[in-house]
Amino acid sequence: MNLFAQQEADNLRRNQPLAARMRPRTLDEFVGQQHFLGPGKLLRRMIDSGRIGSVIFYGPPGTGKTTLAHLLARATGGALKKLSAVTSGVKELREELAWARDEVAAGGPRPLLFVDEIHRFNRAQQDALLPDVEEGVISLIGATTSNPYFAVNGALLSRSQVFQFLPLAEDDVTGLLRRALADAQRGLGDVAVEVHPGALEDLARWCEGDARRALSVLEIAVLSSQERPVQLTSAVLRESMQEKTIQYDGSGDEHYDVASALIKSIRGSDPDAALYWLARMLEAGEDIRFVCRRLVILASEDVGNADPQALPLAVAAFQACELVGLPECQLTLAQTVIYLACAPKSNSATAAIAAARREVREGGLIPVPVHLRDAHYPGAKQLGHGQGYQYAHDDPEGVVAQDYLGVDRSFYHPTDRGWEGQIASRLDAIRSRLRATRLEGHSNPNPASKTPSG
Repeated sequence: MNLFAQQEADNLRRNQPLAARMRPRTLDEFVGQQHFLGPGKLLRRMIDSGRIGSVIFYGPPGTGKTTLAHLLARATGGALKKLSAVTSGVKELREELAWARDEVAAGGPRPLLFVDEIHRFNRAQQDALLPDVEEGVISLIGATTSNPYFAVNGALLSRSQVFQFLPLAEDDVTGLLRRALADAQRGLGDVAVEVHPGALEDLARWCEGDARRALSVLEIAVLSSQERPVQLTSAVLRESMQEKTIQYDGSGDEHYDVASALIKSIRGSDPDAALYWLARMLEAGEDIRFVCRRLVILASEDVGNADPQALPLAVAAFQACELVGLPECQLTLAQTVIYLACAPKSNSATAAIAAARREVREGGLIPVPVHLRDAHYPGAKQLGHGQGYQYAHDDPEGVVAQDYLGVDRSFYHPTDRGWEGQIASRLDAIRSRLRATRLEGHSNPNPASKTPSG
Protein backbone atom coordinates (compact mmCIF):
# COMPACT_ATOMS: atom_id res chain seq x y z
CA MET A 1 0.00 0.00 0.00
CA ASN A 2 1.49 3.38 -1.02
CA LEU A 3 1.63 6.41 1.24
CA PHE A 4 -1.49 8.04 -0.21
CA ALA A 5 -3.52 4.84 -0.03
CA GLN A 6 -2.47 4.38 3.60
CA GLN A 7 -3.47 7.95 4.36
CA GLU A 8 -6.88 7.42 2.75
CA ALA A 9 -7.40 4.22 4.73
CA ASP A 10 -6.49 5.99 7.99
CA ASN A 11 -8.90 8.83 7.18
CA LEU A 12 -11.72 6.39 6.44
CA ARG A 13 -11.06 4.50 9.68
CA ARG A 14 -11.09 7.70 11.74
CA ASN A 15 -14.47 8.64 10.29
CA GLN A 16 -16.03 5.28 11.00
CA PRO A 17 -18.45 5.03 13.94
CA LEU A 18 -16.95 3.67 17.13
CA ALA A 19 -18.84 0.39 16.74
CA ALA A 20 -17.21 -0.20 13.35
CA ARG A 21 -13.71 0.76 14.58
CA MET A 22 -14.02 -1.57 17.58
CA ARG A 23 -15.20 -4.51 15.50
CA PRO A 24 -13.29 -7.64 16.67
CA ARG A 25 -10.33 -8.59 14.48
CA THR A 26 -10.06 -12.19 15.64
CA LEU A 27 -12.41 -14.86 16.93
CA ASP A 28 -10.74 -14.55 20.34
CA GLU A 29 -11.92 -10.92 20.54
CA PHE A 30 -15.49 -11.86 19.60
CA VAL A 31 -17.87 -11.62 22.56
CA GLY A 32 -20.97 -13.72 23.16
CA GLN A 33 -22.71 -16.54 21.28
CA GLN A 34 -20.71 -19.19 23.08
CA HIS A 35 -23.65 -21.60 22.74
CA PHE A 36 -22.53 -22.25 19.15
CA LEU A 37 -19.07 -20.62 19.00
CA GLY A 38 -17.49 -21.91 22.21
CA PRO A 39 -14.91 -24.73 22.26
CA GLY A 40 -16.35 -27.92 20.82
CA LYS A 41 -19.58 -26.22 19.65
CA LEU A 42 -20.91 -26.68 16.13
CA LEU A 43 -19.78 -23.47 14.43
CA ARG A 44 -16.38 -23.63 16.10
CA ARG A 45 -15.94 -27.19 14.79
CA MET A 46 -16.96 -26.06 11.31
CA ILE A 47 -14.38 -23.26 11.45
CA ASP A 48 -11.62 -25.54 12.73
CA SER A 49 -12.33 -28.02 9.93
CA GLY A 50 -12.23 -25.25 7.32
CA ARG A 51 -15.64 -26.25 5.97
CA ILE A 52 -18.16 -23.54 6.71
CA GLY A 53 -20.86 -24.59 4.25
CA SER A 54 -23.85 -22.27 4.21
CA VAL A 55 -25.24 -20.70 7.35
CA ILE A 56 -28.07 -18.42 8.41
CA PHE A 57 -27.36 -16.01 11.27
CA TYR A 58 -30.62 -15.08 12.99
CA GLY A 59 -30.95 -12.68 15.91
CA PRO A 60 -31.54 -9.12 17.11
CA PRO A 61 -29.44 -6.15 15.99
CA GLY A 62 -26.01 -5.54 17.49
CA THR A 63 -25.27 -9.14 18.47
CA GLY A 64 -22.40 -9.74 16.04
CA LYS A 65 -23.88 -11.24 12.87
CA THR A 66 -21.97 -9.04 10.42
CA THR A 67 -18.81 -9.11 12.53
CA LEU A 68 -18.78 -12.88 12.66
CA ALA A 69 -19.18 -13.08 8.87
CA HIS A 70 -15.94 -11.06 8.48
CA LEU A 71 -14.17 -13.26 11.01
CA LEU A 72 -15.27 -16.43 9.23
CA ALA A 73 -13.77 -15.16 5.99
CA ARG A 74 -10.52 -14.37 7.78
CA ALA A 75 -10.45 -17.74 9.52
CA THR A 76 -11.07 -19.75 6.34
CA GLY A 77 -9.03 -17.63 3.93
CA GLY A 78 -11.97 -17.17 1.57
CA ALA A 79 -12.79 -13.85 -0.04
CA LEU A 80 -15.86 -12.15 1.41
CA LYS A 81 -18.42 -10.44 -0.82
CA LYS A 82 -21.26 -8.48 0.73
CA LEU A 83 -24.74 -7.81 -0.56
CA SER A 84 -27.64 -6.04 1.09
CA ALA A 85 -31.01 -7.55 0.28
CA VAL A 86 -32.47 -4.06 0.72
CA THR A 87 -30.48 -2.49 -2.15
CA SER A 88 -29.40 -5.43 -4.34
CA GLY A 89 -31.44 -7.21 -6.98
CA VAL A 90 -31.09 -10.36 -9.05
CA LYS A 91 -28.61 -8.66 -11.42
CA GLU A 92 -26.12 -7.85 -8.65
CA LEU A 93 -26.64 -11.28 -7.13
CA ARG A 94 -25.89 -13.09 -10.40
CA GLU A 95 -22.76 -10.98 -10.91
CA GLU A 96 -21.40 -11.99 -7.52
CA LEU A 97 -22.23 -15.66 -8.13
CA ALA A 98 -20.45 -15.55 -11.50
CA TRP A 99 -17.39 -14.03 -9.81
CA ALA A 100 -17.48 -16.79 -7.19
CA ARG A 101 -17.57 -19.51 -9.86
CA ASP A 102 -14.54 -17.95 -11.57
CA GLU A 103 -12.67 -17.89 -8.25
CA VAL A 104 -13.35 -21.56 -7.59
CA ALA A 105 -12.57 -22.54 -11.20
CA ALA A 106 -9.20 -20.81 -10.89
CA GLY A 107 -8.36 -22.97 -7.88
CA GLY A 108 -9.00 -20.37 -5.20
CA PRO A 109 -10.68 -21.07 -1.85
CA ARG A 110 -14.46 -21.08 -1.78
CA PRO A 111 -15.67 -17.46 -1.42
CA LEU A 112 -18.13 -16.38 1.25
CA LEU A 113 -21.18 -14.43 0.14
CA PHE A 114 -22.66 -12.39 2.98
CA VAL A 115 -26.28 -11.35 2.36
CA ASP A 116 -27.54 -8.92 4.97
CA GLU A 117 -31.29 -8.88 5.66
CA ILE A 118 -31.68 -12.00 3.53
CA HIS A 119 -35.36 -12.23 4.48
CA ARG A 120 -35.94 -9.21 2.22
CA PHE A 121 -34.93 -11.18 -0.87
CA ASN A 122 -38.03 -12.34 -2.73
CA ARG A 123 -38.53 -15.96 -3.73
CA ALA A 124 -36.88 -15.54 -7.14
CA GLN A 125 -33.79 -13.97 -5.58
CA GLN A 126 -33.53 -16.69 -2.94
CA ASP A 127 -34.00 -19.37 -5.61
CA ALA A 128 -31.14 -17.86 -7.61
CA LEU A 129 -28.79 -18.80 -4.76
CA LEU A 130 -29.79 -22.46 -4.69
CA PRO A 131 -27.61 -23.97 -7.49
CA ASP A 132 -24.37 -22.42 -6.24
CA VAL A 133 -25.15 -23.21 -2.61
CA GLU A 134 -25.99 -26.81 -3.51
CA GLU A 135 -22.84 -27.25 -5.62
CA GLY A 136 -20.61 -25.69 -2.97
CA VAL A 137 -19.47 -22.84 -5.20
CA ILE A 138 -20.06 -20.37 -2.35
CA SER A 139 -20.48 -20.43 1.37
CA LEU A 140 -23.63 -18.41 1.91
CA ILE A 141 -23.88 -16.40 5.11
CA GLY A 142 -27.34 -14.96 5.42
CA ALA A 143 -28.11 -12.53 8.22
CA THR A 144 -31.63 -11.74 9.36
CA THR A 145 -33.47 -10.30 12.33
CA SER A 146 -36.60 -12.24 11.31
CA ASN A 147 -37.21 -15.89 12.05
CA PRO A 148 -35.75 -17.70 9.01
CA TYR A 149 -38.34 -20.46 9.35
CA PHE A 150 -40.89 -17.81 8.39
CA ALA A 151 -38.80 -15.67 6.05
CA VAL A 152 -36.41 -17.93 4.12
CA ASN A 153 -37.39 -20.44 1.44
CA GLY A 154 -37.54 -23.99 2.71
CA ALA A 155 -35.22 -25.23 -0.06
CA LEU A 156 -32.53 -22.73 0.91
CA LEU A 157 -33.10 -23.31 4.60
CA SER A 158 -32.67 -27.08 4.24
CA ARG A 159 -29.21 -26.52 2.75
CA SER A 160 -28.05 -24.22 5.54
CA GLN A 161 -27.23 -24.41 9.23
CA VAL A 162 -29.24 -21.93 11.29
CA PHE A 163 -27.49 -20.22 14.22
CA GLN A 164 -29.58 -18.10 16.56
CA PHE A 165 -27.76 -15.11 18.04
CA LEU A 166 -28.80 -14.09 21.54
CA PRO A 167 -28.60 -10.59 23.07
CA LEU A 168 -25.23 -10.07 24.72
CA ALA A 169 -25.01 -10.39 28.47
CA GLU A 170 -24.71 -7.12 30.39
CA ASP A 171 -21.22 -8.06 31.57
CA ASP A 172 -20.13 -8.64 27.97
CA VAL A 173 -21.44 -5.24 26.87
CA THR A 174 -19.79 -3.54 29.84
CA GLY A 175 -16.50 -5.20 28.89
CA LEU A 176 -16.78 -3.89 25.33
CA LEU A 177 -17.44 -0.38 26.62
CA ARG A 178 -14.38 -0.47 28.88
CA ARG A 179 -12.26 -1.80 26.01
CA ALA A 180 -13.43 1.08 23.78
CA LEU A 181 -12.55 3.66 26.46
CA ALA A 182 -9.07 2.18 26.89
CA ASP A 183 -8.14 1.70 23.21
CA ALA A 184 -6.33 4.81 21.96
CA GLN A 185 -5.89 3.50 18.42
CA ARG A 186 -9.41 2.40 17.55
CA GLY A 187 -11.48 3.58 20.48
CA LEU A 188 -11.72 6.62 22.73
CA GLY A 189 -8.53 6.07 24.70
CA ASP A 190 -7.05 9.40 23.56
CA VAL A 191 -9.87 11.29 25.35
CA ALA A 192 -9.68 11.84 29.11
CA VAL A 193 -12.77 10.26 30.61
CA GLU A 194 -13.77 9.83 34.24
CA VAL A 195 -16.34 7.02 34.49
CA HIS A 196 -18.72 7.38 37.41
CA PRO A 197 -19.66 4.23 39.35
CA GLY A 198 -22.44 2.22 37.73
CA ALA A 199 -22.63 4.32 34.57
CA LEU A 200 -21.39 1.68 32.13
CA GLU A 201 -23.45 -1.00 33.83
CA ASP A 202 -26.57 1.16 33.44
CA LEU A 203 -25.84 1.69 29.74
CA ALA A 204 -25.32 -2.04 29.20
CA ARG A 205 -28.68 -2.73 30.83
CA TRP A 206 -30.51 -0.05 28.84
CA CYS A 207 -29.16 -1.33 25.51
CA GLU A 208 -30.52 -4.83 26.16
CA GLY A 209 -27.68 -6.80 24.64
CA ASP A 210 -27.16 -4.55 21.59
CA ALA A 211 -23.41 -3.85 21.50
CA ARG A 212 -23.61 -1.51 18.50
CA ARG A 213 -26.17 0.69 20.22
CA ALA A 214 -24.16 0.76 23.43
CA LEU A 215 -20.96 1.83 21.63
CA SER A 216 -22.86 4.47 19.64
CA VAL A 217 -24.30 5.99 22.81
CA LEU A 218 -20.87 5.96 24.46
CA GLU A 219 -19.32 7.73 21.47
CA ILE A 220 -22.00 10.43 21.47
CA ALA A 221 -21.68 10.96 25.23
CA VAL A 222 -17.88 11.33 25.12
CA LEU A 223 -17.44 13.36 21.93
CA SER A 224 -20.32 15.75 22.61
CA SER A 225 -18.87 16.78 25.97
CA GLN A 226 -16.77 19.95 26.14
CA GLU A 227 -15.29 19.36 29.58
CA ARG A 228 -12.07 17.49 30.22
CA PRO A 229 -11.94 15.02 31.68
CA VAL A 230 -15.36 13.97 30.45
CA GLN A 231 -17.65 13.20 33.40
CA LEU A 232 -19.34 10.02 32.22
CA THR A 233 -22.38 9.59 34.42
CA SER A 234 -25.54 7.56 34.02
CA ALA A 235 -27.45 10.79 33.41
CA VAL A 236 -25.11 11.85 30.59
CA LEU A 237 -25.40 8.45 28.95
CA ARG A 238 -29.18 8.50 29.28
CA GLU A 239 -29.33 11.90 27.58
CA SER A 240 -27.20 10.54 24.74
CA MET A 241 -29.66 7.75 23.95
CA GLN A 242 -32.28 8.12 21.30
CA GLU A 243 -35.82 7.08 22.06
CA LYS A 244 -36.02 3.34 22.34
CA THR A 245 -37.12 1.53 19.20
CA ILE A 246 -38.94 -1.70 19.89
CA GLN A 247 -38.13 -4.51 17.50
CA TYR A 248 -41.48 -5.87 16.46
CA ASP A 249 -42.47 -7.27 13.09
CA GLY A 250 -46.24 -7.15 12.85
CA SER A 251 -46.31 -10.25 10.67
CA GLY A 252 -43.23 -12.15 11.79
CA ASP A 253 -42.02 -14.18 14.71
CA GLU A 254 -41.84 -11.28 17.19
CA HIS A 255 -45.53 -10.65 16.60
CA TYR A 256 -46.42 -14.26 17.31
CA ASP A 257 -43.93 -14.68 20.17
CA VAL A 258 -45.25 -11.69 22.13
CA ALA A 259 -48.87 -12.67 21.46
CA SER A 260 -48.05 -16.17 22.68
CA ALA A 261 -46.45 -14.75 25.83
CA LEU A 262 -49.57 -12.64 26.49
CA ILE A 263 -51.93 -15.59 26.17
CA LYS A 264 -49.77 -17.94 28.22
CA SER A 265 -49.39 -15.34 30.99
CA ILE A 266 -53.17 -14.88 31.21
CA ARG A 267 -53.65 -18.65 31.15
CA GLY A 268 -51.08 -18.92 33.93
CA SER A 269 -53.01 -16.33 36.02
CA ASP A 270 -50.16 -13.78 36.11
CA PRO A 271 -51.75 -10.34 35.52
CA ASP A 272 -48.42 -8.49 35.86
CA ALA A 273 -46.70 -10.49 33.13
CA ALA A 274 -49.83 -10.25 30.97
CA LEU A 275 -49.88 -6.45 31.33
CA TYR A 276 -46.22 -6.25 30.33
CA TRP A 277 -46.77 -8.23 27.12
CA LEU A 278 -49.89 -6.18 26.39
CA ALA A 279 -47.80 -3.03 26.81
CA ARG A 280 -45.17 -4.41 24.43
CA MET A 281 -47.83 -4.95 21.80
CA LEU A 282 -49.34 -1.50 22.32
CA GLU A 283 -45.97 0.29 22.22
CA ALA A 284 -45.08 -1.53 19.00
CA GLY A 285 -48.33 -0.49 17.31
CA GLU A 286 -49.98 -3.90 17.23
CA ASP A 287 -53.41 -4.09 15.58
CA ILE A 288 -55.94 -3.66 18.39
CA ARG A 289 -58.42 -5.97 16.65
CA PHE A 290 -55.83 -8.75 16.73
CA VAL A 291 -55.43 -8.33 20.50
CA CYS A 292 -59.19 -8.28 21.03
CA ARG A 293 -59.71 -11.41 18.96
CA ARG A 294 -57.12 -13.26 20.98
CA LEU A 295 -58.81 -12.24 24.25
CA VAL A 296 -62.25 -13.37 23.05
CA ILE A 297 -60.79 -16.73 22.04
CA LEU A 298 -59.00 -17.09 25.38
CA ALA A 299 -62.17 -16.30 27.33
CA SER A 300 -63.73 -19.52 25.98
CA GLU A 301 -60.60 -21.59 25.55
CA ASP A 302 -58.97 -21.05 28.93
CA VAL A 303 -61.61 -19.61 31.28
CA GLY A 304 -64.78 -21.12 29.90
CA ASN A 305 -67.52 -22.00 32.36
CA ALA A 306 -65.26 -21.51 35.36
CA ASP A 307 -66.33 -17.87 34.96
CA PRO A 308 -69.17 -17.47 32.42
CA GLN A 309 -68.77 -13.67 32.61
CA ALA A 310 -65.34 -13.84 30.96
CA LEU A 311 -66.69 -14.22 27.42
CA PRO A 312 -69.27 -11.39 27.62
CA LEU A 313 -66.57 -9.16 29.09
CA ALA A 314 -64.10 -9.97 26.31
CA VAL A 315 -66.76 -9.35 23.65
CA ALA A 316 -67.74 -6.08 25.33
CA ALA A 317 -64.07 -5.07 25.39
CA PHE A 318 -63.83 -5.77 21.65
CA GLN A 319 -66.83 -3.55 21.01
CA ALA A 320 -65.56 -0.82 23.34
CA CYS A 321 -62.17 -0.77 21.61
CA GLU A 322 -63.91 -0.39 18.24
CA LEU A 323 -65.97 2.51 19.59
CA VAL A 324 -63.27 4.33 21.55
CA GLY A 325 -59.99 3.57 19.79
CA LEU A 326 -56.52 4.41 21.01
CA PRO A 327 -55.18 5.72 23.29
CA GLU A 328 -58.19 5.38 25.62
CA CYS A 329 -59.02 1.78 24.73
CA GLN A 330 -55.78 0.69 26.41
CA LEU A 331 -57.72 1.08 29.67
CA THR A 332 -60.38 -1.34 28.47
CA LEU A 333 -57.75 -3.82 27.33
CA ALA A 334 -55.90 -3.57 30.65
CA GLN A 335 -59.12 -4.16 32.62
CA THR A 336 -59.99 -7.18 30.48
CA VAL A 337 -56.51 -8.69 30.63
CA ILE A 338 -56.44 -8.33 34.42
CA TYR A 339 -59.92 -9.88 34.78
CA LEU A 340 -59.09 -12.81 32.54
CA ALA A 341 -55.76 -13.42 34.26
CA CYS A 342 -57.35 -13.43 37.71
CA ALA A 343 -60.41 -15.51 36.71
CA PRO A 344 -60.60 -19.22 37.58
CA LYS A 345 -59.44 -21.30 34.63
CA SER A 346 -61.00 -24.22 32.80
CA ASN A 347 -60.31 -25.66 29.37
CA SER A 348 -63.11 -28.22 29.73
CA ALA A 349 -65.20 -26.69 26.95
CA THR A 350 -62.15 -26.73 24.65
CA ALA A 351 -61.42 -30.36 25.47
CA ALA A 352 -65.10 -31.29 25.14
CA ILE A 353 -65.57 -30.04 21.58
CA ALA A 354 -62.22 -31.55 20.57
CA ALA A 355 -63.30 -34.93 21.96
CA ALA A 356 -66.71 -34.74 20.28
CA ARG A 357 -65.21 -33.86 16.90
CA ARG A 358 -62.66 -36.63 17.26
CA GLU A 359 -65.54 -39.07 17.90
CA VAL A 360 -67.28 -37.88 14.74
CA ARG A 361 -64.11 -38.21 12.66
CA GLU A 362 -62.82 -41.50 14.02
CA GLY A 363 -65.78 -43.35 15.55
CA GLY A 364 -68.81 -44.90 13.90
CA LEU A 365 -71.47 -42.30 13.15
CA ILE A 366 -74.30 -42.42 15.66
CA PRO A 367 -77.77 -42.24 14.08
CA VAL A 368 -80.19 -39.68 15.50
CA PRO A 369 -82.59 -41.52 17.87
CA VAL A 370 -86.05 -41.78 16.32
CA HIS A 371 -87.78 -39.88 19.14
CA LEU A 372 -85.40 -36.90 18.61
CA ARG A 373 -85.89 -36.64 14.86
CA ASP A 374 -87.72 -33.72 13.29
CA ALA A 375 -91.48 -34.26 13.30
CA HIS A 376 -92.55 -30.99 11.69
CA TYR A 377 -93.27 -32.15 8.16
CA PRO A 378 -95.96 -34.28 6.46
CA GLY A 379 -95.14 -37.97 6.65
CA ALA A 380 -92.99 -37.74 9.79
CA LYS A 381 -95.69 -39.37 11.86
CA GLN A 382 -95.86 -42.35 9.51
CA LEU A 383 -92.11 -42.78 9.94
CA GLY A 384 -92.46 -42.64 13.70
CA HIS A 385 -90.27 -39.55 14.01
CA GLY A 386 -90.68 -37.73 17.31
CA GLN A 387 -92.90 -40.38 18.86
CA GLY A 388 -92.23 -40.77 22.56
CA TYR A 389 -90.27 -37.55 22.87
CA GLN A 390 -90.71 -36.00 26.33
CA TYR A 391 -90.79 -32.25 26.76
CA ALA A 392 -88.20 -31.37 29.42
CA HIS A 393 -90.11 -28.32 30.68
CA ASP A 394 -93.02 -30.49 31.78
CA ASP A 395 -90.83 -32.12 34.40
CA PRO A 396 -90.76 -30.35 37.79
CA GLU A 397 -86.94 -30.36 37.70
CA GLY A 398 -86.69 -29.57 33.99
CA VAL A 399 -84.95 -32.90 33.32
CA VAL A 400 -86.59 -36.08 32.03
CA ALA A 401 -85.11 -39.57 32.01
CA GLN A 402 -84.61 -39.77 28.26
CA ASP A 403 -81.79 -40.94 25.96
CA TYR A 404 -80.41 -38.13 23.79
CA LEU A 405 -77.52 -39.91 22.06
CA GLY A 406 -78.21 -43.60 21.84
CA VAL A 407 -74.79 -44.61 23.20
CA ASP A 408 -72.92 -43.91 26.41
CA ARG A 409 -70.46 -41.09 25.74
CA SER A 410 -69.12 -38.28 27.93
CA PHE A 411 -67.23 -35.44 26.27
CA TYR A 412 -67.60 -32.63 28.80
CA HIS A 413 -65.74 -33.07 32.08
CA PRO A 414 -66.11 -29.91 34.16
CA THR A 415 -63.51 -28.91 36.70
CA ASP A 416 -64.27 -27.97 40.29
CA ARG A 417 -62.96 -24.42 39.75
CA GLY A 418 -65.18 -21.36 39.98
CA TRP A 419 -68.73 -21.57 38.65
CA GLU A 420 -67.90 -24.81 36.86
CA GLY A 421 -67.75 -26.55 40.23
CA GLN A 422 -71.50 -25.96 40.59
CA ILE A 423 -72.07 -27.19 37.04
CA ALA A 424 -70.12 -30.36 37.85
CA SER A 425 -72.29 -31.35 40.82
CA ARG A 426 -75.53 -30.69 38.91
CA LEU A 427 -74.24 -32.51 35.84
CA ASP A 428 -73.33 -35.60 37.89
CA ALA A 429 -76.93 -35.91 39.03
CA ILE A 430 -78.33 -35.36 35.52
CA ARG A 431 -75.97 -37.89 33.96
CA SER A 432 -76.85 -40.50 36.55
CA ARG A 433 -80.52 -40.13 35.66
CA LEU A 434 -79.93 -40.22 31.90
CA ARG A 435 -77.48 -43.11 32.14
CA ALA A 436 -79.97 -45.18 34.14
CA THR A 437 -82.50 -44.81 31.34
CA ARG A 438 -79.94 -45.80 28.72
CA LEU A 439 -78.84 -48.86 30.68
CA GLU A 440 -82.45 -50.00 31.05
CA GLY A 441 -82.81 -49.74 27.28
CA HIS A 442 -85.78 -47.39 27.59
CA SER A 443 -85.29 -44.31 25.48
CA ASN A 444 -88.84 -43.27 26.33
CA PRO A 445 -90.32 -44.57 29.59
CA ASN A 446 -93.64 -42.88 28.85
CA PRO A 447 -94.49 -43.33 25.13
CA ALA A 448 -98.10 -42.27 25.68
CA SER A 449 -97.05 -38.79 26.75
CA LYS A 450 -99.02 -35.99 25.05
CA THR A 451 -96.16 -33.49 25.38
CA PRO A 452 -94.97 -31.55 22.30
CA SER A 453 -92.82 -33.44 19.78
CA GLY A 454 -90.58 -30.81 18.21
